[in-house]
Amino acid sequence: MAKKQNAADATEQSIGNAMSRTELFFENHGKALTLGLIVLVLLGGILVGYRKLIMEPRNEKALELLAQAQIKFESPEADYELALNGDDNGAGFLEVIDRYGSTKAGNLAKHYAGICYLKAGDLENAAKYLAQYSPVKGIPGAIINAQNYGLQGDIAVDQENYAKAVKFYEKAVAAADNNVTTPLFLMKAGRAYKAMGDTAKARECFERIANSYPASTEARDTEKYINSL
Repeated sequence: MAKKQNAADATEQSIGNAMSRTELFFENHGKALTLGLIVLVLLGGILVGYRKLIMEPRNEKALELLAQAQIKFESPEADYELALNGDDNGAGFLEVIDRYGSTKAGNLAKHYAGICYLKAGDLENAAKYLAQYSPVKGIPGAIINAQNYGLQGDIAVDQENYAKAVKFYEKAVAAADNNVTTPLFLMKAGRAYKAMGDTAKARECFERIANSYPASTEARDTEKYINSL
């Protein structure tokens, strides 16, 4: 009985010592901890306020301006210079980039700007703006990602830099798996490999189209390209 009582007393003393140490810690550091918690709460409030009061309105305004440029870009009689630079009746992609480049709309505007420069034959600026685009997540975004890489590959082909081109085409293939863009960029990769003299890689691309995407438009020509190797 005495042993049990001694054990109980020792446990109680141990708990008491621990509580004393805890109380002493809070006594010594309580102000710092309280200040730290206040700072965290304030930072959280600032971040929420920044998103609500600054980022969301910026995104909305950027989308409005992007839509103005897209109308010019997508019209039946598309004016790519007007879509790029805008006019008194609406913004162009460059204005969206300049004012709202950090937003999602600004990111997409970089892709569009690259296409506009490409249409104008300005490969240097086309490559510059296409490279500034950051890939996005999601199925619709994946298609744009693939197109972006593919266009950069096309520019490299125009510059006869086939090694660079195949890297972009392979990224385009990996970006989106479907029956439209994937066989298209596989075909372009195969042609670029062929231009490099790498017939094994070229054959691999053409055979992948034939085996994995037989219903695609590109599949009709794979036998011709394979026989030409």
